Amino acid sequence: MKLLEDRIRKDGTIRGTEVLKVDRFLNHQMDIALINEIGKEFYRLFGDCGVNKILTIEASGIGIACITAQSFGVPVIFAKKNKTKNIAGDVYTSKVASFTHGKVYDIIVSKEFLGPDDRVLLIDDFLANGSALQGLINLVRDSGATLVGAGICVEKAFQPGGDLIRGMGVRVESLARVKCMDEATNTIEFCD
Repeated sequence: MKLLEDRIRKDGTIRGTEVLKVDRFLNHQMDIALINEIGKEFYRLFGDCGVNKILTIEASGIGIACITAQSFGVPVIFAKKNKTKNIAGDVYTSKVASFTHGKVYDIIVSKEFLGPDDRVLLIDDFLANGSALQGLINLVRDSGATLVGAGICVEKAFQPGGDLIRGMGVRVESLARVKCMDEATNTIEFCD
């Protein structure tokens, strides 16, 4: 998606060769006009798949998933990183290692909201090592729901996550696929 790639070039910040900060417009301060276009693009890509639920993980994926859900007219579920008192009953759970935070989380979704009749689209801001998506995929599979695919804003194609998830037979549509980046030269190259 050229609009997103252009915005990354303009306002993204490169740290070393592996960290790309997009907090000026995507996952801290959010440019709603841009995210509306992202939601429309995910609908263009997955709109004919019978999606009836969108699933993401807290926290950065929530805003993107909510706006995307408006295009689909479906609810959003977000996997929580901690079980809280307001989640009653049984839950699906999976372990996720966070690239950004360097921690392992047990993510959970209430069984009340995900089941065999659901057709689920995963939405997230980044795909790097693939751990977050693997965790979400596990939740979907444990629930008996059908996974229609994953919509990713930014994929770091030089890291193994995209190949790993696609190798599991999951359709992954990434709107900006970063081939390489370099802080010293302040350059970023996207895949064709």
